[in-house]
Amino acid sequence: MKLLKKKATLDKKTTSFEEEYYIASQWQLMWRKFKKHKLALGSIAVLVILYLGGIFCEFVAPYGLETRQIKYTYAPPQRIHFFDEKGFHIHPFVYGIKRRIDLETLQKIYSEDKTKKYPIHFFTHGEKYKMWNLFPMDIHFFGVKEGGVIFLLGTDRMGRDMFSRIVYGARISLSIGLVGVFLSLVIGLTLGGISGYLGGVTDTILQRVIEILRSFPTIPLWLALSAAVPPQWPPLRVYFGITVILSFIGWTGLARVVRGKLLALREEDFVMAAKIAGCKDTRIIGRHLLPGFLSYIIVSMTLSIPGMILGETSLSFLGLGLRPPITSWGVLLKEAQNVRTVALHPWLMIPVVFVIITVLAFNFLGDGLRDAADPYK
Repeated sequence: MKLLKKKATLDKKTTSFEEEYYIASQWQLMWRKFKKHKLALGSIAVLVILYLGGIFCEFVAPYGLETRQIKYTYAPPQRIHFFDEKGFHIHPFVYGIKRRIDLETLQKIYSEDKTKKYPIHFFTHGEKYKMWNLFPMDIHFFGVKEGGVIFLLGTDRMGRDMFSRIVYGARISLSIGLVGVFLSLVIGLTLGGISGYLGGVTDTILQRVIEILRSFPTIPLWLALSAAVPPQWPPLRVYFGITVILSFIGWTGLARVVRGKLLALREEDFVMAAKIAGCKDTRIIGRHLLPGFLSYIIVSMTLSIPGMILGETSLSFLGLGLRPPITSWGVLLKEAQNVRTVALHPWLMIPVVFVIITVLAFNFLGDGLRDAADPYK
């Protein structure tokens, strides 16, 4: 009897699950499949942390963007300790820094001063700043008391904290990817939709323009367009100028895919019904055709963002993209162009790690979305 009841319960659960599966919407099915992609879920967590760090960079960074510690130029990353000669400590701490000059090479050599110990405090008072240039504050996510310093990723040639500068740079590097992809999306959907739906002479002209743009080598074209940005422009205008340059190149691939999709869908019965009902062409494209492959558009956007970030990093590294006082990961890497500097101070290359992590996270997220876009497989 118990076995029969147990079997009936299992059959009921199976039937209920099947019913939910068949009546679920496309988005519900996509979410169910996306949840099974562990790398994609982990990538979302990584990207959320990176973007929150960029949005609240003034709070997260222990020092200001241009705060200089002249005594600690090219100081190596400090180690965080939980143990000392007395044993384990719940609160992490860093030792003080001793500096001496090598009389043979005249290089600065740093070492830990174990006579000075500085506990790391969270949500502590520090340098004053304006959050988003609006709200005066002095609370930082972590820091040490006055008299000590904390350089988790070392310092640069001016004694500026690399961790703080990387966090500030994240705001520019990560946002330029989103803004650039948004502009590319608008241009690609608009021109691709017009080309695929109208066809004829309009399609021919737009496709020839796309072919001409795609025939240019990417890097030389970026260099030429970046060189056209006047050097006297203010930082904000330069930022948007570089974003437009990256978007100018990135829309062609999406436009071609949208054109191909619309060529296949424009002869379907539901499109003819919309025409007979008196719908305008713009409404047919926006409300009936584009939503038919919205999942592909989302995946395409996700996979395009890393290209935008790498493009900005490359241009800034070559000195033709963003320039100081704007700080991005590419601008930070420009200081690591000298091989001798990298050999002696390898922590200046740490921004590369953040670029790699971001690109991988977006790629894993794109893979998860691509798999989830067809939940019936």
